[in-house]
Amino acid sequence: MISKTYNRFNFHRHTFCIFTEVPVDCIDSKKVDYKSKSGSSYYFTEEGVFRLSNHWGRAANCKWRLQSIGVNNSRTKLGYADWTAFHPDNDNEQLYYVTVDFEHQTANYQHKCSADYQEIFVLRTASETTKVIKSIRDLLSNDSWAKHFQFEDITDLRKNIIEKLITTNQSLLEIKRQLSSKL
Repeated sequence: MISKTYNRFNFHRHTFCIFTEVPVDCIDSKKVDYKSKSGSSYYFTEEGVFRLSNHWGRAANCKWRLQSIGVNNSRTKLGYADWTAFHPDNDNEQLYYVTVDFEHQTANYQHKCSADYQEIFVLRTASETTKVIKSIRDLLSNDSWAKHFQFEDITDLRKNIIEKLITTNQSLLEIKRQLSSKL
């Protein structure tokens, strides 16, 4: 895949990016370069962009997530991303895979151009990825789905099902049927 180079003129068009939260004082000496209609402020550097905003996730035609480090408790947060952290986004291509943090019981989507991508993960379109994440979050947040299974440790069962969801094209129903037939 040919990598597109992003900059201050094209980063806001159909891109995926994970910004890292930074302290607001990082922009104390900077002047706003652009203010969007929704109120977000942008501060450009040679290496990347600071974004001060009270909304993250879907931003116009982009998917921009903020990796929070608990810097401030305010709704408005400052994020920074290098230009190299931006990747192309569209609704038709299989660009996304799902990662799960079992310790913190969270699931998130990542872009196939990320340095952490491994071929073991199934790539999906944005809408397919959303469905898988919803299923995983349900599996992580409650135990009612497990009443039809015989198991010694629900944690192991949960992990087994989720790992199959992110590494195969099987649906949750197919995985559950397969597991229940083995028991």
